[in-house]
Amino acid sequence: MQEEFHRWYSPNLEREMEMLVFGTAGIPVLLFPTSMGKYYEAKDRHLIQAASWFLEQGKMKIYCPDSFDSFAWYNKQAHPGERAWNQHRYDTMLKDEIVPRMQQETGHQRIIAAGCSFGGYHALNFGFRHPYIVSYIFSMSGVFNIKGRLDGYFDDHVYFNNPVDFVPDANHPDIWRLGIVLGTGENDICRPYNEEMSNILLKKRVNHWLDIRPEAVHDWPLWLNMFPHYLSLVK
Repeated sequence: MQEEFHRWYSPNLEREMEMLVFGTAGIPVLLFPTSMGKYYEAKDRHLIQAASWFLEQGKMKIYCPDSFDSFAWYNKQAHPGERAWNQHRYDTMLKDEIVPRMQQETGHQRIIAAGCSFGGYHALNFGFRHPYIVSYIFSMSGVFNIKGRLDGYFDDHVYFNNPVDFVPDANHPDIWRLGIVLGTGENDICRPYNEEMSNILLKKRVNHWLDIRPEAVHDWPLWLNMFPHYLSLVK
């Protein structure tokens, strides 16, 4: 399958960013790495190989950017307000720098947002912040409440990047046409977060699938099975 490496200076983040892109055509997939993961993580962990059929058939084109977690939610040395601000900057970079490339290269205006573990947080957070450019959200073992990383601090940037806070109030009409999968395992440490988000969506009458895999735990074997399954649901 075709693989491309991209490096560019991000004006939003004021630093160089790196990304791997797999495939030649098809619906664009923004695939987030796990906590503080690198752009090559999905390849090294065989997640790209698990989706190889979709890439080889020209059905999907997968974009794997670097994370910014070490400057944002995982930056314990920074003030919590700076952590939240850096998450906002990362979201802006994705929307203004990567998504336009995805749209231009594939001809599709709507993208799929996907990720495992903390990447699942990013996928759902990005999808609900920008439902007008996202068609599907595939969150695998995601966590949707980041307040525990902020030492009690709260501001607008926290609110609008913490799904359990802003999703209940979100009212963009495109939210109700999203294809949403909340994937988790029966013994997954993040199962409670997924059940909580499912309840939020049920109250909003937002269609979704809470996929709880029997006996599965929070690890790559679960996600390697989930990812191609979820891609096969795309219409």
